[in-house]
Amino acid sequence: MAANTGKLAGRTLFITGASRGIGKAIALKAARDGANVVIAAKTAEPHPKLPGTIYTAAKEVEEAGGKCLPCVVDIRHEESVNKAVEEAVKKFGGIDILVNNASAISLTGTLETPMKRYDLMNQVNTRGTFLCSRACLPYLKKGNNPHILNLSPPLNMSPLWFKGHAAYTIAKYGMSMCVLGMAAEFKDDGIAVNALWPRTAIYTAAMAMLGGGDEVAKQCRKPEIMADSAYVIFTKDSRSFTGNFAIDDEVLRNAGVTDLEQYSCVPGQTLLPDFFLDSAPGDIQKQMEDKPDMAKVETLASSGVDKTFLTIGSILTEDMVKSVKGIFQFNITGDENGTWFINLKTGSGSVGKGEPQDKADVTVTLKCDNFQKMFAGKLNPTTAFMSGKLKIKGDTGLALKLDKIMGKARAKL
Repeated sequence: MAANTGKLAGRTLFITGASRGIGKAIALKAARDGANVVIAAKTAEPHPKLPGTIYTAAKEVEEAGGKCLPCVVDIRHEESVNKAVEEAVKKFGGIDILVNNASAISLTGTLETPMKRYDLMNQVNTRGTFLCSRACLPYLKKGNNPHILNLSPPLNMSPLWFKGHAAYTIAKYGMSMCVLGMAAEFKDDGIAVNALWPRTAIYTAAMAMLGGGDEVAKQCRKPEIMADSAYVIFTKDSRSFTGNFAIDDEVLRNAGVTDLEQYSCVPGQTLLPDFFLDSAPGDIQKQMEDKPDMAKVETLASSGVDKTFLTIGSILTEDMVKSVKGIFQFNITGDENGTWFINLKTGSGSVGKGEPQDKADVTVTLKCDNFQKMFAGKLNPTTAFMSGKLKIKGDTGLALKLDKIMGKARAKL
């Protein structure tokens, strides 16, 4: 864990979306140094499914040693943001750090994304980040070692990160483009503008609500890894450390933190890589090279079929790949219709949602209830095929090897 140094004592952080999750974790980390924290979020009343409000978060900040100003803010509205900034300056005398954490997400294709949802993502992610930065900048210019930190990814132009959810990627990359432009624009003012992104999936209350539960938690890191990484960035010289697209575990490694297992929800488990990153160093490099197509948790583990594939992914091995050497595509119909794949051609195998990057050797089509019965051992694949419940296109001999995978996965289902 990045040690508290007291360097944030008396400094003021304006954090959007900090009533829970990563934003709150950053707020608490700063509070332990004695910082002033402005919680700028919409949740004034308890959410029916998500814990925490701006007031409960403020109480935790003050219990951790900081001073807090909870503000009801919708960052889509200029008046709301300007009012919160004015209140922050009136109470604390200025703003030293802005954290653009608030974000909206919808991992949907072009035809499945209503314009209302497209507008929301762009209003919150890109426009909200620009607006909050613009409102805080006059005070950051007078701040003590001023920083803007956007929780957004490196700009990776691979079509892989656009094809399934172009609207979300555009909105999220808008935050990163703010880093690119503002870092250069305000360099002479001594204001650092950086981005921070997680190497792996981070387990938060919002993540839990997506349906992954304990199984997904086992393959995630805690929000504290992002908080500790942000802290390291805030304590760097703002004139020399700017314009960076930082990754959480790289920041900590460079700061001398060697034990990254402390951030795992369940130490020793295989971690799910996050979006937008092509490679990973250190303790998860090999597993990510072995599983380049492993689906992100937001698009995997939100239904019964998703969870089955997540379980299948957890039992794949290099020996299994050597014995099978094939790519399987599953077209599932019914209540949980969609396309999934099992890649048993490279590394130690991988699973994912959508079509595989390389052409499938075998395409299997069946109803979701028959799929679940088959992997639970209640429906024999041969019987299903002969009765027409299971349709196979491609190498039928290779398809027979699926029974071995089902047998090993069954024990974990």
